[in-house]
Amino acid sequence: MIITPARAPGTRPLAAALYGYAFLTDFVLLYPLYALLFADAGLSVGQISALFVLWSATGLALEVPSGAWADAVSRRLLLALAPLLPAVAFALWVLAPSYPAFAVGFVLWGAGGALRSGALEALVFTELDRLGAADRYARLLGRARTAGVAAAAGAGALAGPVFAAGGYRAVALASVGACLLAAAVATRFPEHRPPPAGGTAAAGEGGPGWLGSLRAGLAEARADRRVRGALLLVPAVSAVWGGLDEYTGLLARDTGVGEATVPLLLLLLWAGMTVGGLLAPAGERLRTGGYAGLLVLAAVALAAGALVGHPAGFLPLAVAFAAFQLATVLADVRLQARITGTARATVTSVAGMATDLTVIACYGGYGLVAGATGNAVAFALAALPYLAVALCLLARSRAPGGRESRLAAVADPSEGTNSQLPEKTSAP
Repeated sequence: MIITPARAPGTRPLAAALYGYAFLTDFVLLYPLYALLFADAGLSVGQISALFVLWSATGLALEVPSGAWADAVSRRLLLALAPLLPAVAFALWVLAPSYPAFAVGFVLWGAGGALRSGALEALVFTELDRLGAADRYARLLGRARTAGVAAAAGAGALAGPVFAAGGYRAVALASVGACLLAAAVATRFPEHRPPPAGGTAAAGEGGPGWLGSLRAGLAEARADRRVRGALLLVPAVSAVWGGLDEYTGLLARDTGVGEATVPLLLLLLWAGMTVGGLLAPAGERLRTGGYAGLLVLAAVALAAGALVGHPAGFLPLAVAFAAFQLATVLADVRLQARITGTARATVTSVAGMATDLTVIACYGGYGLVAGATGNAVAFALAALPYLAVALCLLARSRAPGGRESRLAAVADPSEGTNSQLPEKTSAP
């Protein structure tokens, strides 16, 4: 039976704030140009790489603590603060371009991302669950991801003309403006937090506190097998292709096209990610076997598109990125559906930290493989982990005594929600 989510007018303010926030946080015109800014300021490749490591390290260090903070205080407040930190960073970069200023800016940018990660997903799911519309989470999240992709594409298209008109300062000013607008939009998020167990406190008032939220989130991630499995699926699905995204320009150039054509090939991948995000509601109907098949499709399309060595190969690559985007959204849906405690942002941030760690490992592995075999082979080999994940899911779903069920069953009581639908066997 296919379950069609009922219309929920009460979700419209939440959806509007989510889509606007997702768009504005990714509408950073400075993003495609900041490496050039660093080089023009006299930084070496080694110094630029060190800045990227500092950026990643900041996010890793603050991911879980900020998630616990989001469970202890107002998540809306943190979402409003998060864009202000990169706004300061971008202004600092163009007002005092130097290595120390760039380093401070990356610390601020990484901290802003950590504040947003976990808090956003937890707020959206909690509000939908309060409205009895948790089954709309995949739809909203998929559209939010699509808004982010559209923003990145729009920023890339506008960065050149804005830079030509006003240089780095004009690009930075536009980026700061987008951040300030994102902070303003964040104040429009509705937030009605449930009281802690055995208490009556409102959000951020008299709750378990930061340390209590941290302990509760880590305890749930460690003790609940279903939560732990859903948590591990997030980095397993999202990390590798998320890391590959940074190298798609190199792969495009290897097909023999000119520099001006590279953005057009990348536009195909952005279009694929857009389609993948919009397919999230339909993807919720997938059972575990169908989800495994989705990963196999993505892996085969990734390897085939990379090994073609021709611009036409970006068509199957676009299919792969669409499937990966859909699989990533569904993995997050599955995690949110299985979290039952009050430390939702903390658990989500643990998944984010695991993803960041895996991405860093992928960067190192890609550098070694691509240096020895080239970008095409590195992309093709990156498909292998997805085949392993698909086989693991199939094996668990077909284990004796098990029965395949919907992987991302948000409206399923066995997945920890308050739906009134008949109980089903939990997803493996």
